[in-house]
Amino acid sequence: MLHLISINCRYSHSCLAQFYVRNALEQHVPEHPVVLTQLTINDPYYDTLLRITRTPARAILFSVYIWNHQYVRRLIADLARLLPELPIIIGGPQATALADLPEQCSVVGGDIEGVTEQFYHDLAAGNLQPLYRAGQSRSFPSPYRQEDFSGPLKNRQLYYESSRGCPFFCSYCLSSVSRGVRHKPLATVKQELRELIAAHPMIIKFVDRTFNDDPARALAVWQFLVQHAAGVKCHFEIAPDRFTDGMLEFLAAVPCDLFQFEIGIQSCNPRTLLAVNRQMDLEQAGENIRSLAALDTIHLHVDLILGLPHETKESFRQSFNQVFMFAPHYIQLGVLKVLPGTEMAERAAEFGLIFCSEPPYEVLATRWLGHAALSDLREFCETVESFFNNRFFRSLWQYLLTGSEEPYVFFRRLQQHCRRHGFFQLARTHKLMNRMLFELFQKQPDRTLLLDFLRYDWLRCGHRTLPEYLAPCTQADIRNRLRLELPQNMEGVFDYRSRVEFLKQASFLQLSPGIVDILGLGKSGSCLAAFQPQQEGGVMKYHKTTLLKDAF
Repeated sequence: MLHLISINCRYSHSCLAQFYVRNALEQHVPEHPVVLTQLTINDPYYDTLLRITRTPARAILFSVYIWNHQYVRRLIADLARLLPELPIIIGGPQATALADLPEQCSVVGGDIEGVTEQFYHDLAAGNLQPLYRAGQSRSFPSPYRQEDFSGPLKNRQLYYESSRGCPFFCSYCLSSVSRGVRHKPLATVKQELRELIAAHPMIIKFVDRTFNDDPARALAVWQFLVQHAAGVKCHFEIAPDRFTDGMLEFLAAVPCDLFQFEIGIQSCNPRTLLAVNRQMDLEQAGENIRSLAALDTIHLHVDLILGLPHETKESFRQSFNQVFMFAPHYIQLGVLKVLPGTEMAERAAEFGLIFCSEPPYEVLATRWLGHAALSDLREFCETVESFFNNRFFRSLWQYLLTGSEEPYVFFRRLQQHCRRHGFFQLARTHKLMNRMLFELFQKQPDRTLLLDFLRYDWLRCGHRTLPEYLAPCTQADIRNRLRLELPQNMEGVFDYRSRVEFLKQASFLQLSPGIVDILGLGKSGSCLAAFQPQQEGGVMKYHKTTLLKDAF
């Protein structure tokens, strides 16, 4: 028996490569049955090791990535001592980075479809070589079978590739090592997607490095998904400057929550983009992201990378401000990872890169950012991750977009306040973050307006009452007044039969003219807002907000 083991980040994930390898093994060495085991890096190590050793196997096969590199390496070391005669086969993008492997280990580099017959012959004969190099394959049909969806893939994310390779040659990415993009025939993609959709997965994540490198082809797939994938969310990595007018027009009519876009900006510094071989029309990218954000139907996840060549503290500040003004739903501020085998790793000395010796090889210092400066910016990134990348304070960020304060300066002040109060060592709850912002706002000239935004966001996130430090009056006081002053019927809100239930279920907040105008709520002047339990449309799914009447 051949034991195929994947070590995923979490239970909901799956390993696409595991299914490709299973099919290849069954085709070339059918006399040996294949068993799949899916584990996670969070599983207790000792239990995982015992589970593997309890399963009789002719060989064990692992896929190695930067997120499971250390876990797998530890397993290999212990398995080699426990089962010194058992072959261990390693593949995946980090396989060749594993050093000091036991003698019983073999490394397979490249596409499994491109592995030569010699590998399978040696596997069957029990005479494996230390290294096998595979070529690129033009054909890579979906590896899934119907029984997979009710078995190892049940209640997991499905990963799917309609193409391999990337049109970009970013020096920090392993995709730059192989040149060119290989696309599956469109008819094949549609047929394979039909089978995936029929399984009703929680999400289909396209792993194409740049899904919209061919705009016409991308549009054709999106059109197919809109017709056939109702209820199944689809995730794509896209280049933001590669949208045609036809694509944007089509996306404007896509149902909410069907698509998610991961958008790699990486930097807005022209020198940095040139140094990492990244070509992008930033002006067009920003215009497209803002257009998509305004739809509020597609979750937009934008990436910036800290620690790239020529990125100074000031240029990172400019990049962050520019991306913030694109108004995405999520800003991921990751740290550069200097992956073995990439151009970035080869030029590490030229760029003064000091990086971790173990995966995921995060950069610690560069020629342009010393370790102290980079560490400080990493904490800034952590602040943005905590406060921005959720639905808790969206109206506050909308206020920042009006130019009330430079976004970078705001988050810098917030970072310093959080550091003084030990925020980074605490559980980052909505309650704690709300309190941090409340304290930060106390000495600001626009304090009254800022606190209004906190109240508004708190209630539309589903809280029934305001925190005591934010409540100008109690919900009971407001309801008592409304019972006396509201009419018996209010069209579109309640009638005389549902009036009592409406007053019982809703929460209420008096909004100042400033917040009404900035948020574009459709009225002017002071208004009373009612927050009802029903969720409204849009990416963030807030409680329904209704403006009832002028101020008391």
